[in-house]
Amino acid sequence: MRLHPAMKSSERKVIPFRTATMSTQIVAQVRDALFAKELRPGDFLGTEKDLAERFAVSRIVARDALRTLEAQGVVEIKVGSGGGARIAQGNARLFAEALAVQLDLAGVSVSEIMDAQRAIECRAAELAAVNSTAEDHVRLRELIADAERRINDVGGFTRASREFHLAVAEASHNRVLVVQLISLQHVSWPAHNPTLTPSVARRVLDAHKELASLIEMRDGAGAGRLMDEHVKMIGARRVAEHRDKRRENPACC
Repeated sequence: MRLHPAMKSSERKVIPFRTATMSTQIVAQVRDALFAKELRPGDFLGTEKDLAERFAVSRIVARDALRTLEAQGVVEIKVGSGGGARIAQGNARLFAEALAVQLDLAGVSVSEIMDAQRAIECRAAELAAVNSTAEDHVRLRELIADAERRINDVGGFTRASREFHLAVAEASHNRVLVVQLISLQHVSWPAHNPTLTPSVARRVLDAHKELASLIEMRDGAGAGRLMDEHVKMIGARRVAEHRDKRRENPACC
């Protein structure tokens, strides 16, 4: 049997499963071993046959567990000779959209989203002032220039502004903040921006220019304060837009 040692540990007190949740219990054990750092990216977990023998279940149950782990991004499965399941290399961005979908299905309010976005972006701006590189600074300036060229194009300006906010988070070099912001942007950032007037666009652009300067000057406190004010303004607009939309399309019955 070629199972990884983490799946053979006697401390886990594995017993044969005889319930409807046999595959989910296998999945839970693999996740527990992963969080306990007993499994690492690239570790060979075993084949379908290995898992079936270890847990005293059918190969159908073992296959279901592996498919679930694969869908969750925990393992990568190779078929054929020399095949089996290995712990995957992490790519949290793959699941940013899935998190956004769940937030939307859970019915979180615009205010909740913007409060969270405010916290994430403020911290990201502070860290960007500390951790950003010369390449990050160039990227921010390029996005500002792109937005300025699109100042009379509502859709183009909105997309460029979204990319600027993401670039600030990326300049923090904190992947957790980046993934969280991507998820929230899926929910909060409008495809159509009805309140974006030329004067509003100019204020947004001025704020972005000042933010880029503060980041380049390594002024974390200043960048955090300005981002707080900026996202607070964005939040007020999003809440107002949502309120107006609900008035235009009231729920029937």
